[in-house]
Amino acid sequence: MEKCRHLLISDPETLRGRWLNEFGYSELHIELGCGKGRFTVDTAKADPYVLIVALEKSADAMITALERAAAESLQNVRFLNVLVDNIADYFAPGEVSRIYLNFCDPWPSNRHVNRRLTSRLFLDLYSRTLRPDGELLFKTDNLPLFKFSLREFERAGFEILEVEYDLHKDGAAGVMTDYEIKFHNQGMPIYKCSIRKGNERKDYLCLS
Repeated sequence: MEKCRHLLISDPETLRGRWLNEFGYSELHIELGCGKGRFTVDTAKADPYVLIVALEKSADAMITALERAAAESLQNVRFLNVLVDNIADYFAPGEVSRIYLNFCDPWPSNRHVNRRLTSRLFLDLYSRTLRPDGELLFKTDNLPLFKFSLREFERAGFEILEVEYDLHKDGAAGVMTDYEIKFHNQGMPIYKCSIRKGNERKDYLCLS
């Protein structure tokens, strides 16, 4: 853990609005729920000129993520052991260029709809932290959650750029998470969409 300590930010509130200046990068990406960090590390390796800040509530999973990043001697990644609910406390308005949201809990019960990380409650938080042309990339193996999310994205005023209902149908595509590798090996389809922050909010459902 001592070798990983510099990668873990214990007081992210103090860096709100200062991430890029503090670490010397021109673009900030965040990952919500990084798990054991495979996606985080591989994404950081692929783009060393972007600062990636990964959030994870599970301390046990984060230890593995920290060890993976330290083993690669990555300089452009940092980790926060925090809940997604409070991201507005850690990132200033317009500070984030891209958000990655991979395989979040689907919370299938209707009474838990506001706990879904693609619900309007959370989308409003993301919109605040994203710059005007900022993007969110979302992946899941859960089709009902994916359809729900597409509706929520449009209602929240995001522009949908790309929708994939079987991302890896022609072979593994892009950086994958641990879960994603497992699901892909089992032949399960992976759903992905990319969206861009917009200004117009819609109060109707336009997708079924």
